[in-house]
Amino acid sequence: MSNIILIPARMASTRLPGKPMADIAGKPMIAQVVARALEADCGRVAVATDTAEIAEAARLEGAEAFVTEGRHESGSDRIFEALQVLDPDATVTTAINLQGDLPTIPAADIRACLAPLHDEEVDIATLGVEITDRNEIENPNVVKIIGSRVGQDRLRALYFTRAAAPWGEGPAYHHVGIYAYRRAALERFVSLKPSPLETREKLEQLRALEAGMRIDVSIVNSLPLGVDTPDDLERAREILSGRG
Repeated sequence: MSNIILIPARMASTRLPGKPMADIAGKPMIAQVVARALEADCGRVAVATDTAEIAEAARLEGAEAFVTEGRHESGSDRIFEALQVLDPDATVTTAINLQGDLPTIPAADIRACLAPLHDEEVDIATLGVEITDRNEIENPNVVKIIGSRVGQDRLRALYFTRAAAPWGEGPAYHHVGIYAYRRAALERFVSLKPSPLETREKLEQLRALEAGMRIDVSIVNSLPLGVDTPDDLERAREILSGRG
């Protein structure tokens, strides 16, 4: 596979305005995410953004950068536009969508996201972590994976939900929002209209499942910190400055 890690980042944020440029341990957050992607060493790294300032910070850290046009409904739409421009000859076969607010994600977990795509039947790969805090089961902000085990550290996703699921005894899994797409799968995905279950759950990945696409999940051991609030930002600063 020929891979590219594409990091969507936009300046607007309801809860934390300007967060891609927020300082974390002496670097803008977008630069910290780029650094994790470069450490993964599994392909080109590029930032797809709506702002020249973010693009410049990404380039200074060693990534490619592209300022996208217009308004995009999702990060998937943004990275697809960037992919078409950055790879016009379609030499890249796999695109990893790494969210721009995961500055502490381990490089090994980025690499783990690619593993299910060695199975030719898989269209999209993502990550999950076993839930150890039972309070997370009831939390609608924690997206749960319902899946069938197809290997020691791999599930085939059947559904994603904000509800407490599945019922009964057994493990539950927290979904980590990083995706590895086969190029054809990404192209198909962005061509589809939002699906009924996607709209109801407000979970984009359900569009793929409703369209009959296969999503497999690599199970990893660490849950990366998603930075959405000032408290999250302070925690990321503690972790990356060695105080966490």
